[in-house]
Amino acid sequence: MTGKAARNDAPFSHNGLSVAPARHAIDCWSVCMRLLAATLLTAAMAAPSSAQDRAGHQSLPSTRQPQSEADVNAVSPALSGYMSEAIDGDLWQRPQLTPRDRSIVTLAVLIARNQTIDLPLHLRRALDNAVTPREISEIITHLAFYSGLGNANAAVPLAKDAFVERGIGAEQLPPASLQLLPIDEAAEAQRAAIVEKSVGPVSPGLVKFTEDVLFKDLWLRPDLAPRDRSLITVATLIANGQVAQMPFHLNKAMDNGLTLEQAGEVTAHVAFYAGWPNAFSAVPVAAEVLKSRGN
Repeated sequence: MTGKAARNDAPFSHNGLSVAPARHAIDCWSVCMRLLAATLLTAAMAAPSSAQDRAGHQSLPSTRQPQSEADVNAVSPALSGYMSEAIDGDLWQRPQLTPRDRSIVTLAVLIARNQTIDLPLHLRRALDNAVTPREISEIITHLAFYSGLGNANAAVPLAKDAFVERGIGAEQLPPASLQLLPIDEAAEAQRAAIVEKSVGPVSPGLVKFTEDVLFKDLWLRPDLAPRDRSLITVATLIANGQVAQMPFHLNKAMDNGLTLEQAGEVTAHVAFYAGWPNAFSAVPVAAEVLKSRGN
């Protein structure tokens, strides 16, 4: 009830509803109906969600196992065909990126977009393609900053399962604190000056954390090569449609050893896992970067 409370109208609570005792019969009826509605709502929320549940069967868990080819074929034979022929039979066989690079790019896209249903398959595929446990650990850590902490954390239990399955222990993972790679002082000073000028007046805190946490720490961790950090960063930016950040990172990627051919193939690979619109949106930006580098 709203407005000022009358005498003897001290409120009480039932199932989250605040109710004031009424002095008139119609108000009592209103209160009873509200209590009844709250009780029915509570019961409905607690009830089994399907006939199968009501029959006593266990409901589906919140996290499902990856679909098998038979699962996909049962719903979309055409999709199953594209996955088999265009993706596994063609895309993954193209020589412009090694299988290891394709696994790194795929993990980056799946984690960045929180597409966890396919992660178990691709975590194991990555290990088979010579991506080391240390590198997978660093990929997840890196993406906490470039796609969000929640997306990185969502990948943790799935990576843990893959590690346990392969007998991978803590001794095969990079520690929190370690000897960092040497920093390019001139390049960092140039980057810092640009960020201070453009971002500093708006968010000094963002400038601070970008320098201290990202470029003077995260990017210098040695268990993921700078070229591979750039590879997953560029793939993530394309996958999430964040093309405004691409000029800096694509230039950095090429400075770190990513070739023109590989950069183009990353875009083609990401198209399958993040959609054609995101890939095509990245092309004009990439073209400007390549033009500025004389390619």
